Amino acid sequence: MTELLIIVALIVVVIAIAQVVRIFELANKIKGIKESDVTDKDNDTQGKLLLTFGVLFMASFFIMTAKWNHLLLPISASEHGVEIDFLMNLSMGLIIIVFLITQPILFYLSYRYRGRKDRTATFISHNDKAEIIWTAVPAIVLTVLIVYGLQTWSKVMDRSNIGDALVVEVYGRQFDWTVRYAGQDNNLGAANVRFIGGLNSVGVIAESAYTTQVAGLDINIAKAKVQLSQELNSIKQAKIKTRISKMEAKKARFTALISTTPKDLLLAAEDDVIVRELHLPVNKTVHLKFRSQDVIHSAYLPHFRVQMNCVPGMNTDFVFKPTITTEEMRVETENEDFEYVLLCNKVCGAAHYNMQLKVIVESQEDYNKWIAEQTVFAASNN
Repeated sequence: MTELLIIVALIVVVIAIAQVVRIFELANKIKGIKESDVTDKDNDTQGKLLLTFGVLFMASFFIMTAKWNHLLLPISASEHGVEIDFLMNLSMGLIIIVFLITQPILFYLSYRYRGRKDRTATFISHNDKAEIIWTAVPAIVLTVLIVYGLQTWSKVMDRSNIGDALVVEVYGRQFDWTVRYAGQDNNLGAANVRFIGGLNSVGVIAESAYTTQVAGLDINIAKAKVQLSQELNSIKQAKIKTRISKMEAKKARFTALISTTPKDLLLAAEDDVIVRELHLPVNKTVHLKFRSQDVIHSAYLPHFRVQMNCVPGMNTDFVFKPTITTEEMRVETENEDFEYVLLCNKVCGAAHYNMQLKVIVESQEDYNKWIAEQTVFAASNN
């Protein structure tokens, strides 16, 4: 009911404004004033209004900056993020400086040279010196920013010195994230969405998973065949045969994948750890690998200045080093409830907003203790 009253009130206001404007138009017609006539008084009024708007506009910039600047991201919690922040601050600093110089001049000159009957505009077709200056200066500034940006990006994406980085996979699907650690050997086993089945939600290709998944299929196939032998309705028989065919095709697909996967990757998969939150040791290089099951997702870790698309059928990755623990960031932000988070930054469907994953940065000792408590993939299939 309240919303309806608000809508009705807005409609009434619009009608009232339209009527007031119409009254002014009729009054001008009675006075013999044409609507197209622009007087010095009109220009003077518009000039003062524009100057007033300019003053309020500039004041609003400072007010909004003071009021909402604290909502920006806190200091970077990763090693490379410091350079990303410097590049961002440099770019924004130049933009703000140019804004603070040009906008007051724009509003002042619009007021200072407002139209008057005794003032004649001077026509200048072009000015070579001015055109060279306003072309060359922005070109030089942008070139410097682009070159520095490319150098920063090349440094961030450098893979030549990742050493013994902790290998972790982030797996996206509508509408959640799953994390897979490489285990004691720090080597991720092979995975494929076509190998998903039962408890194997991310399609890790391992002999333990194959045994469990095929055994489950065999049981279901046997049950379906019994149902088929007892079913007299031809339509239901056809549906059961279709279900059996799909399960047999799935079994054949599992067999093909397990037989074509190298033995070392099959072995590497057995000690992988699959969890639903991301733990990272502080000051340890992390090699994040990304996969997607269905549509394009974008793994976004804002506090670490990390973002990478997760593309179906493609493996993407990013290397970074967290430098501030969760507890230290809580002190930095003066927020006892602060948590790092991994978000999906690509609108991926109706429940896109649900794609949030808790991220915990902790000491190496705390991380070792946590990872030791987790169940390895082979054990979860027994």
